[in-house]
Amino acid sequence: MAEPHRAGPTATPPRAAAASASAACVVAGAVAVTVAVVAGPGPGLTGYVSEAGVTDSGYAPAYRIGVFALAAGVLLLAAALPPALRAAAALLAAGSVFALLSGAVTCSAGCPLPPFERATTADLVHGGASILAVAAVVLAMLATTLTRAAPSVLRRLAGVALAVALPLAGATAVALVTVGRGSLIAVLERLLLLVAVLWGAATATTVALRR
Repeated sequence: MAEPHRAGPTATPPRAAAASASAACVVAGAVAVTVAVVAGPGPGLTGYVSEAGVTDSGYAPAYRIGVFALAAGVLLLAAALPPALRAAAALLAAGSVFALLSGAVTCSAGCPLPPFERATTADLVHGGASILAVAAVVLAMLATTLTRAAPSVLRRLAGVALAVALPLAGATAVALVTVGRGSLIAVLERLLLLVAVLWGAATATTVALRR
């Protein structure tokens, strides 16, 4: 006799509450960073998102608040994921720490990065933390996709996001070391961040609704 179909596990009230808070933080953080990037005095589509957080920018506080909100959202999502997704949760927790460090350490004007620009220690710390934060989120997508015990809806969400994020991440890495600062890497960076934000918000909302 065939085993009856079983729905995925529902979220406990604490996990559902953490997921709801995560979705709110991710959306609020993304909005704050977007406002800082669009309205701030940065170079638009020829520079890095992080340039909105340079100290002498009037929108730097909004940018940092947004990054801190995103870090909180990622950490809350790690706490909200079902027990089967321990690896993904650990990656998200690490990503939240890197995001917090990225927001706390401000880069210098232009946020220069090697190999084409001379970077300060703060630039290297900020840039490295930012890269590791996004990498941790992409790896969390991969871990979720590969975890057979995870709810199928979360695996599907992660699979779709991963299919878009991996090529963008690879292209961004290649552009960083071969082209450097410019419109190409600016567009790739923004698209990759958009995918990460959409996945985080969608996953958190899905977990919150599985009561």
